[in-house]
Amino acid sequence: GLEMAENLHARGLKVTIVEKAPHVLPPLDEEMAAFVTQELERKGVTVITGQSATAFEEAGNKIILEDGTILKSDLTILSVGVQPETKLAKAAGLALGLRDGLKVNEHYQTSNPDIYAVGDAIIVKNQITGADALISLASPANRQGRQVADVIAGLKRTNKGSIGTAIVRVFDLSAAATGLSERAAKLAGLDFAVIHTSGKDHAGYYPGATDVILKLIFNPQTGEIYGAQGIGKKGVDKRIDILATAIKGNLTIFDLPELEFTYAPPFGAAKDPVNMIGYAAMNLAEGLSDSVQWHELNDELAGGKMLLDVRSEGELANGKFPNALNIPLNELRERMDELDASKEYVVSCHSGQRSYIAERQMKQAGLKVQNLDGAFALYKTVRPEELEYV
Repeated sequence: GLEMAENLHARGLKVTIVEKAPHVLPPLDEEMAAFVTQELERKGVTVITGQSATAFEEAGNKIILEDGTILKSDLTILSVGVQPETKLAKAAGLALGLRDGLKVNEHYQTSNPDIYAVGDAIIVKNQITGADALISLASPANRQGRQVADVIAGLKRTNKGSIGTAIVRVFDLSAAATGLSERAAKLAGLDFAVIHTSGKDHAGYYPGATDVILKLIFNPQTGEIYGAQGIGKKGVDKRIDILATAIKGNLTIFDLPELEFTYAPPFGAAKDPVNMIGYAAMNLAEGLSDSVQWHELNDELAGGKMLLDVRSEGELANGKFPNALNIPLNELRERMDELDASKEYVVSCHSGQRSYIAERQMKQAGLKVQNLDGAFALYKTVRPEELEYV
């Protein structure tokens, strides 16, 4: 649907996206999808979320949405997901399961051992949770085709499942994900933590460097990686592919800083975003840092915590927040006595790096402090209404 919107826009058409889910790209979590919404709106595409079409009138030129909104349309494209086409299998008496997908064993045999099946129509195991899943992607389907050919030829091959690694381009932005989203991890009842980091696709001093924003979902006790998401103009595919390989290879967050990548200024960064998100995750797992997620900030402040913005601009401190103050990082040590030791603090900067340094300094001074994960850059994208300065 987003790819169609981009192509229609490129043809000069006025485009509106109507999405039933609370945000575009439901496989991504809300805050990561917010960057995609921002890019769509920047290009002039109208985005309506939390709504679906309930009726078409006037030969399809009039669309009625759930809340009564009326849209005029010369061309309407429905992109509402995929359903396995298994009528033939059902007629043949083969066992079906999730959303009428075909049940197969680890050798791709259906309930009739003489009939094999692969591709979008079969039910696979989510390799992380072990739950049944329908993962309609080209790469797993091609792998399954090779494996079932090997099985029929008498070789010992098994279907190990899939983790659902995917990417999409939306205008100048790439959005990619692998494994479980935060929402999926929560629904699965997993013990997980989340970290966001921001880095450059290649050395910042080399021309053309752009931001790569990564999100990692992991077990803070074992370091197991549950999933990752990435947003950026360039280099997102590389990082998500690496993290997908790490999940498939049973690497943990403690292994990520050890990974070695080709480096020269045009191609990467000496501090690669994958290495850095591993360090940041380790800081949480080992208790060197404590974080507050973007969706927890208002509740934390309402509960009496103070917000400290260590950016020189103090933009977050000037938003619609109670108990907010601004002390630039380079002044923090000499102004530490201005902070109330009886209070708890949430500290923020632009990306989270300076606020981590501030967190360490404040903890050394005996203060109770947490770092706002993703910091100002993330918060201003997902909650811009909170930053209408007063």
